[in-house]
Amino acid sequence: MTEPARILVVGGGYVGMYTALRLQRQLRTELRAGAAEIVVVTPEPYMTYQPFLPEAAAGSISPRHVVVPLRRVLDRCRIVIGEVQSVDHAKRTATLATLATAEEGTGTLDLTYDELVIAPGSVSRTLPVPGLIDHGIGFKTVEEAIGLRNHVIEQMDIASSTRDPAIRDAALTFVFVGGGYAGVEALAELEDMARYTARYYHNVKPEDLRWVLVEASDRILPEVGEEMGRYAVRELRGRNIDVRLETRLESCEDRVAVLSDGTRLPTRTVVWTAGVKPAPVLAETDLPLNERGRLRCTAQLAVEGAPHAWAAGDAAAVPDLTSDEPGKECAPNAQHAVRQAKVLAENITASLRGQPLKEYAHAYAGSVASLGLHKGVAHVYGRKLKGYPAWFMHRAYHLSRVPTFNRKARVLAEWTLSGLFKREIVSLGSLEHPRAEFELAAAPPPDNGDKPSS
Repeated sequence: MTEPARILVVGGGYVGMYTALRLQRQLRTELRAGAAEIVVVTPEPYMTYQPFLPEAAAGSISPRHVVVPLRRVLDRCRIVIGEVQSVDHAKRTATLATLATAEEGTGTLDLTYDELVIAPGSVSRTLPVPGLIDHGIGFKTVEEAIGLRNHVIEQMDIASSTRDPAIRDAALTFVFVGGGYAGVEALAELEDMARYTARYYHNVKPEDLRWVLVEASDRILPEVGEEMGRYAVRELRGRNIDVRLETRLESCEDRVAVLSDGTRLPTRTVVWTAGVKPAPVLAETDLPLNERGRLRCTAQLAVEGAPHAWAAGDAAAVPDLTSDEPGKECAPNAQHAVRQAKVLAENITASLRGQPLKEYAHAYAGSVASLGLHKGVAHVYGRKLKGYPAWFMHRAYHLSRVPTFNRKARVLAEWTLSGLFKREIVSLGSLEHPRAEFELAAAPPPDNGDKPSS
């Protein structure tokens, strides 16, 4: 009996999920006959729709509606929860560690494949800033988004109850590093949420909160264009948000953010959103990488010089056929990733069936960004929008792009309800340490050194 053709998909993000979803539809006959098998290896059993993370942090969307369960969507694929640690494509073998291998203590296991889709996405790009590893907070996962929401409300609780002015000022100072989508949208949504929350504190006013955005370049949100970027700066500063352009974070040791302009900000909150870099697993493969650590790919989304290896999204350096600039590559963003996944799945299917391959070519449509409730900027198909129209377009666009009708309906229902009722201002920080109370109750009483009397 011949072995089925195994397609290994590394990663369950945009590219991984959409590629596997389309493959299981196109290869329905082969999968049913046992002639093909799709294996998806991913660290998490869900795909995170990252554009909704700021709204999840602000409480506009429930965290469980920001993620898509892979086992439900990819019901004809084999889902393996684990991480690929290295790939030997010459031998068509991937080495991976799963939850089970950690429990068994047997080490890693090898998985052979016929076709490889490598789409592990990206990780936060950090710099050797003193104190960052101890005090920095990321904003790339749903856990980080909800943790940051809980943290912000917890700092307001600390400020409300402390009698130390220095602790109060530090608790109410929030520093965000990075003026891209993640940093600006996270800051804008959380500032909106915190300003609303302040009305329920008897001694914390919105003007007591200090929000600082630190950006190393001379503008924010470069994707929406220079004019809309300047408008975004004016909008944020009009809300008393301190936007520092051409400024870097030098240190955040001892809970003091030191900026390159000499400013020292005592703070208990430093959110790092200063870019991303390719996943480390790419360096553990025998596949060709460019100077930025991304896989060298052709316009057909095949890895250069590596037959039967494919890539797209953040991990892939794909030539932009729509650009007049020589050597221009597609931007590593969700807009390209979703469209590339479609072509990638079609090309893998065509390769298995001996059919000609397609080239990926998509002109960049534009960008939309939220600046909080009812506020936003957009530059789409040459049209520039700001304020409410841009915010509405931001929501409409991402609602159309979030996977599955189930998620679309739930998100739309939550937006409708949030328009009818007041914001939720509850912090569930204890969720991050669910056993803390039980451990305290189960701990033996302290030994005070008293001896029983004779």
